[in-house]
Amino acid sequence: MADEFDSCSSSDDAFKESATPLSSVAEAFEDLAMALKSNENLRLGTFCDACALVSVLFSSLGIAFKFAEYEYVSKVNDLLEASKTFDTLSSILDCDVANDSVKKPGSLSRHLRRVRQGLDLIKALFENFLSSSDCSLRDAASTAYTQVCAPYHTWTIRKAVQCEGCTLLPTRATVIEAK
Repeated sequence: MADEFDSCSSSDDAFKESATPLSSVAEAFEDLAMALKSNENLRLGTFCDACALVSVLFSSLGIAFKFAEYEYVSKVNDLLEASKTFDTLSSILDCDVANDSVKKPGSLSRHLRRVRQGLDLIKALFENFLSSSDCSLRDAASTAYTQVCAPYHTWTIRKAVQCEGCTLLPTRATVIEAK
């Protein structure tokens, strides 16, 4: 019986080693979705582990998304540190509501919102990018930014993103070939 377990373990390890970053992200978020469907409170550490995998998608977008990547990773790391104190996402929200700090800069609730916004940005960008074979990464990024982030940014930031942000993106082929 121990031999059967060892062989299962070895094949699982081989699968994990051959998994692509995107398949790892998909698997982690499928696990989160299953937890939510079973009405479990979402564990903060598990959520952070899944979110950390998404940073590779930001980095595949090149220098144009470096600030977004830095901001996203910073918030995920802060939440991961908070997972030593808070067990679930709900416990963070409950604490910030009780302390009237939900909207205060630096609050964990705001960090959760920023991480969610980063996830939404990546989701919208890749949905747009994959919607047709002739959709450029620049068009996909511009549309995703307008949908997800622009409503929260000042005019100055929106214009900076419009002028510079999307000009430094890698080509479609580079993103598709990235591993």
